[in-house]
Amino acid sequence: MRIVELPMDGVFLLEMEPHEDERGSFARCFCSSTLMRLGIRTRIAQANLSRSSSRHTLRGLHYQHAPFEETKIVQCVAGRIYDVVLDLRPSSPTFSTWFSAEISADDGRIMVVPEGCAHGFMTLEDDSVVHYLVSAAYSPLHEDGVRHDDPAFAIRWPAEPACISPRDRRHPLFDLDRQLSKVSVPA
Repeated sequence: MRIVELPMDGVFLLEMEPHEDERGSFARCFCSSTLMRLGIRTRIAQANLSRSSSRHTLRGLHYQHAPFEETKIVQCVAGRIYDVVLDLRPSSPTFSTWFSAEISADDGRIMVVPEGCAHGFMTLEDDSVVHYLVSAAYSPLHEDGVRHDDPAFAIRWPAEPACISPRDRRHPLFDLDRQLSKVSVPA
């Protein structure tokens, strides 16, 4: 894997380097020791698969509070997505900024989302499938979210969402005091 450092602390793009022969190709898409050298918690508690049938489906922005903060390792295995990471770590130098990248089944790119950051994506093709490894089990009592259109962050999505869940539409606008009362993640 090739590691691409990004302007947001702890956020990386991993690029698979496939080995090809007459059978096809083989590529590593997860390596615990490589990620540990980058300071990324690699204990995997869950693997999730998200399939969106329609283009411009928006999922997110999601995260979990202590003690269930989660690192996510996100890979698009079919189709193409616009992937967004939002830094919600109050002591981080990139607090309240966001980073986006297009990732697809064809480009072999994988987004690493650190603890304390919200994550969401918009599908850019019909029948897009996203696989992600997560370092903490899902906890409904610790889940939270940020509205995709919160003016505090002004995230530039490639299109208006054609499909978004009622739960994601109901996320409140960001409130730093509410955030600080729930989050205890080091930068």
